[in-house]
Amino acid sequence: MEIHYPGVRSPVQEQRARWERKRARTARELLETERRYQEQLGLVATYFLGILKAKGTLRPPERQALFGSWELIYGASQELLPYLEGGCWGQGLEGFCRHLELYNQFAANSERSQTTLQEQLKKNKGFRRFVRLQESRPEFGGLQLQDLLPLPLQRLQQYENLVVALAENTGPNSPDHQQLTRAARLISETAQRVHTIGQKQKNDQHLRRVQALLSGRQAKGLTSGRWFLRQGWLLVVPPHGDPRPRMFFLFTDVLLMAKPRPPLHLLQSGTFACKGLYPMAHCQLSRVFGHSGGPCGGLLSLSFPHEKLLLMSTDQEELSHWYHSLTWAISSQKN
Repeated sequence: MEIHYPGVRSPVQEQRARWERKRARTARELLETERRYQEQLGLVATYFLGILKAKGTLRPPERQALFGSWELIYGASQELLPYLEGGCWGQGLEGFCRHLELYNQFAANSERSQTTLQEQLKKNKGFRRFVRLQESRPEFGGLQLQDLLPLPLQRLQQYENLVVALAENTGPNSPDHQQLTRAARLISETAQRVHTIGQKQKNDQHLRRVQALLSGRQAKGLTSGRWFLRQGWLLVVPPHGDPRPRMFFLFTDVLLMAKPRPPLHLLQSGTFACKGLYPMAHCQLSRVFGHSGGPCGGLLSLSFPHEKLLLMSTDQEELSHWYHSLTWAISSQKN
């Protein structure tokens, strides 16, 4: 039987006290960072969006493409902050969750936003002058518009970290425990969706870049619908003769081998011709060391139903990266 002495806290009481201290710290950080976040949202809404609307420097479609749901996100923060300042964490965050779709929309538009900004800075002299003038305001502390545009997505990650910590350090008997737990779950789900959107956008950028590097009729549509993993030079070791350098592009489902076009080629200099497309679902991979007895990093052996590739690199670390990426691609096709 546990004996309690006057003035001495039990282990359970000590644990509850630690939870309460961490909850208080997290709540304070959420409040302070929300104030700063709302201030930055307001600066962009006032000095960029508001003035652009009034002056007509950008047409409405371009303005929408650039800022997306910024004003609505600003409004959601204005709605949330009074609840945080009043200590009504559960009620405020529960209401805030109704606006989470705005962050999905903002993430889906983020690539278009950056593209629009670069295009307008390049071709619209009035907009370029306006942006430089606004960025020079002391309120922005040297930040440029391109630095400020990702702000809502950065804040969403902060929301996830802070609200999850707040929920975890709120006791089940607390009146806002259910509200905080539900808010933490909804915010985490939104953050995951936004992360997936960002990964797809990065992959699409890689695919467009790789497709632009490939030339010839065989190259058309080779990257469509694929997920890019890595690229780089490797030496192909033939049965006879010297190793030949080839550029390899690895996707989750195929390995593409390409040969550089001649530098003096009139139309396709600097591009690559596809010389082989190997399905990872039918690949057997093994690693070979010390094949040449020299300083080379080693060999990778890739066996396919109708062909075998021996790939060499003199860089041991690079070879290791390729081995792990190929292993991952092969396993992804078997799941």
